[in-house]
Amino acid sequence: MAFGTQDDSDEVMNEINMTPLVDVMLVLLIVFIITIPVMKHSINVDLPRASNEPEKVKPQNVSLSITADGKYHWNKEAISDEELVTRLQAEAAKDPQPDLHIHGDKEVRYERVAQAMAAAQTAGVRKIGFVTDPVTK
Repeated sequence: MAFGTQDDSDEVMNEINMTPLVDVMLVLLIVFIITIPVMKHSINVDLPRASNEPEKVKPQNVSLSITADGKYHWNKEAISDEELVTRLQAEAAKDPQPDLHIHGDKEVRYERVAQAMAAAQTAGVRKIGFVTDPVTK
């Protein structure tokens, strides 16, 4: 029988060629033989247990009140302008830094509030908040 003749084209191939299937299976067998011992050789390490919650240290808030006559009160204690600057510098050096809550009387001149904010900014205080009374009807 010669290839390319009319008689050969009518025949149907009844057998599956097993050679490529066997080649693929042998390659997979070799891969598994090499990788399984690597996965079995492990080192037992006893790792420490730790909580993943960061420790929260909440600093105390500093209350700076400014009365109607322009006087400063540090946590309800009357202080002078010079003492305000030194206390603000001491609070700015703390870690974590406390919040500065400014309570301003509604009759106080804005100049005194602006001076307190400027002193806090110069000292390095990063968190300044204003405390107000809600309007009641």
